[in-house]
Amino acid sequence: MDRKRVIGVWMLLGGLGTFPVVGQEWDPWPSPEVVRSSQAVQAVYEEPVEPELLPPTEVPSGTAPRHELQILPERPMGGEVRLNEAAQGVPSVESFVGPIAWAQPPAPPEAPQGVQPPEASKPAAAAKPEAKEEFFTLDELKEEMKKLAWTKGDLKIVPYGSLWGDLLYNSNRTSPGPYTLYVNSFSTDNEHEFIIDARRTRLGLDLSGPSIPWFGGASTGGKLEIDFFGPNAPNPNQGIPFLRHAYLEVKNDEFRFLFGQTWDLASPLFPGVLDYSVGWCGGNIGYRRAQLRLERYLNFSEVFRLELQGALAQNVMPDFAGNNAIDRESADWPQVQGRIGWVIGPRGKGCNPISMGVSAHIGEVEYDFKSSGPAPLNLPPEDDRRFRTWSLNADFRAPITDRLGIQGEFFMGENLSSFLGGIGQGVDLYTRNTIRSYGGWIDLWYDWTDRLHMHVGWGLDDPLNEDFLVGRTYNQFIFVNFLYDITKQFNTGIQVTSWRTFYQDRRAGLVPSSQLGPQRPGEAIVVEWMFRYSF
Repeated sequence: MDRKRVIGVWMLLGGLGTFPVVGQEWDPWPSPEVVRSSQAVQAVYEEPVEPELLPPTEVPSGTAPRHELQILPERPMGGEVRLNEAAQGVPSVESFVGPIAWAQPPAPPEAPQGVQPPEASKPAAAAKPEAKEEFFTLDELKEEMKKLAWTKGDLKIVPYGSLWGDLLYNSNRTSPGPYTLYVNSFSTDNEHEFIIDARRTRLGLDLSGPSIPWFGGASTGGKLEIDFFGPNAPNPNQGIPFLRHAYLEVKNDEFRFLFGQTWDLASPLFPGVLDYSVGWCGGNIGYRRAQLRLERYLNFSEVFRLELQGALAQNVMPDFAGNNAIDRESADWPQVQGRIGWVIGPRGKGCNPISMGVSAHIGEVEYDFKSSGPAPLNLPPEDDRRFRTWSLNADFRAPITDRLGIQGEFFMGENLSSFLGGIGQGVDLYTRNTIRSYGGWIDLWYDWTDRLHMHVGWGLDDPLNEDFLVGRTYNQFIFVNFLYDITKQFNTGIQVTSWRTFYQDRRAGLVPSSQLGPQRPGEAIVVEWMFRYSF
């Protein structure tokens, strides 16, 4: 009889080592975890737990003792098993034969066929603190977009873009219309205007490739970006793709090499306006053109960096577009641009260092005047007439607090039409003189909250009146806007801008009055409501 009782106890212990504890919770796919005995002195997730030992079982004399069954607490959902350091001295599985199982709650009786088992009651989860919505910076958003990249070998392609819509009301007509560079004279236009436009929508690709070991481990990449403000669209609802950026680059923390089309080095900042023209022809000069650029970064300390930048750029000739009597030609040497910049203060994520710089450019454009000029001078035809273009510029950006800051630029130069300076005028058609100009802009920003942002600013472009006979002599804008981030990708904003443009025609008394150009000023209040969804 005693022998039978001993055999029964042994069979009970063996069954416990093989099956889950009787009475566990209803689970369509029960999966009790079993830990190898050679590693199970203690299993933990976030904190060490003490094993729960079963009551000792008497073993008949003359029989080799066995290790006791250890029941460990049930494994929490979503956890990851880590072995405690105490496991390092545990005997091997050959010397430890006692079973170990995760403790399970008792299981209800099996439900009859065709009857849905009752839903198991679960302990109430601990209250979690309400998650605060986070906002991405532009660099962080680009990092998130990289997770959605296309890959082709070592090349990674990240699509991005902005779906953009603008609603505009102009108290007087402006040029070119969907955005403002200057206001038309009251001599030619004196009527209101309402515009709804979506051609500001942008699409692009960011490219990143393998690094170059023999080039200091520099990374390779590039960018392609378009919008739909291409010229000669027959109607406002027929956008034409317009190239913005197309370049390749090699860069690291010490230098950058770029080849292709992107922003000018001269006057690199932008006021915080919401409209497409970003203050062009109103004091903000600088545009995009093809260039070969080299930048060198000298990090003297964690709070001071010197930036040396230089570029050979394509000369662009925007004057006299559409005039069949004048041919526009590129000069026989490239435009040269350069900038020296300083970054003062801690750099990196979450930092707002002060930055400032001095930039300049010099170049040459060429025109063929195939016929005589207009009255009153009637200059004769002239072939290969060359005109110098140059500028000297200063820029600064100074965060004052985490929410408040100020930035701005100043410029002076000559023949700046390709930089959208001189109110878009570079060479006078009547005198064939280059037009000198000076100006700049200033922008004060304040973040009321993490979602609500405000900018207030002013800009001015003032060409020298004596350099030309007919044209625009003064252009000024004052703006205030509010931008609200509805989500991380979706935002909307309202901007009110006051524009004033002055005109002259110094030919009065020299030509019939019917041939004189506009002389009255142009003024307009421009109200813009924009929506943008970025991806």
